[in-house]
Amino acid sequence: MKATGTWITRPATQAVCAMLVDAGYQAWFVGGCVRNALIDAPVDDIDICTNARPETVMELATAAGLKPVPTGIDHGTITVVAGGIGHEVTTFRRDVETDGRHAVVAFSDRMEEDAARRDFTMNALYADRHGDVADPLGGLPDLEARHVRFIGDPHQRIREDYLRILRFFRFTAWYGNPDLGIDADGLAACAELSDGIETLAAERLGAEMCKLLRAVDPSRAVAAMAQSGVLMQVLPGADHTALAPCVHLEAEAGLEPDTMLRLATLGECDAPTRLRLSKVDAKTLTDLRTAAIEGAPAHEIGYRMGATQGLRAMILRAALIGVPMTDTAEVAIGAAAKFPVKAADLMPQFSGAQLGLRLRQLEKRWLEGHFAPTRDDLLNSPD
Repeated sequence: MKATGTWITRPATQAVCAMLVDAGYQAWFVGGCVRNALIDAPVDDIDICTNARPETVMELATAAGLKPVPTGIDHGTITVVAGGIGHEVTTFRRDVETDGRHAVVAFSDRMEEDAARRDFTMNALYADRHGDVADPLGGLPDLEARHVRFIGDPHQRIREDYLRILRFFRFTAWYGNPDLGIDADGLAACAELSDGIETLAAERLGAEMCKLLRAVDPSRAVAAMAQSGVLMQVLPGADHTALAPCVHLEAEAGLEPDTMLRLATLGECDAPTRLRLSKVDAKTLTDLRTAAIEGAPAHEIGYRMGATQGLRAMILRAALIGVPMTDTAEVAIGAAAKFPVKAADLMPQFSGAQLGLRLRQLEKRWLEGHFAPTRDDLLNSPD
């Protein structure tokens, strides 16, 4: 089998491989780039593994006129920049010691040892610079079947890094075959070891949950998280039942998957703290839930939030209460409306705090009138 794509043939990437191979070392594409190329999915990051030690990679890159950056040299990773593109070049490794969060590794000369320390069989696929695939652990059948399966003993893989519990559900959402169902052995191991999630940093949990929720349809995977007790470990109090309707309504409205909208369906579960969200994301999450729950009419939500966010708020409301979306046009009308009164129209009769209060009063009347009152209507209205 052969991995193909413009990413593998471009001169910059071939130059990185050549600097290793021409010096007598191995160069293998590995992981996501190979997996995605084989299933015709977009390739974003390029990971290359080699039997050359990190210091040697640094020397070879410099000699080849490329830019080596020691982004993770202690763990064997050098980012080699060629043609403005970063290529993660990592020495073959094997685990010496793990504690569920960090691993002590030793460098290796064997692909098989490197493959054995990875998480899922579909991620232990390698391809040489010509795209010819090497499959040391028999992961190709799993990839072809879209079967997300841990390498070896799932319990051991999870104990090496408890984040693999969340990765199991994320990969199931992104790459799993819905008709096949979730891997039973992996699910059982995730349930049994879910307490280990407490040892993980909030930033790591947040990154994985956000990636999971960006899948086209993460609802089955999140439902499995709930059933196994994993969701409660990540977000205590979360309720997944509104997620599937949200995904359906989002697609029906022609919107791209939105992480904060989907996260908002899970309810009051302190996501900003538990997942260490940015201030922007935390505000977006709060604004969506407030708009959906407080019950303002659709035209007002569209006016205050804009067309896209207003539509998301209405999708959230519909998903939470289990009704169809009926107010799309009203959101669009509200988003296009412009309040006709300006502060200058009320001066000098009003100033300071009284000016702001008067503007809010008139805006309220305008919204209650469904944008019908004109500027003159509002300015001439009684107090």
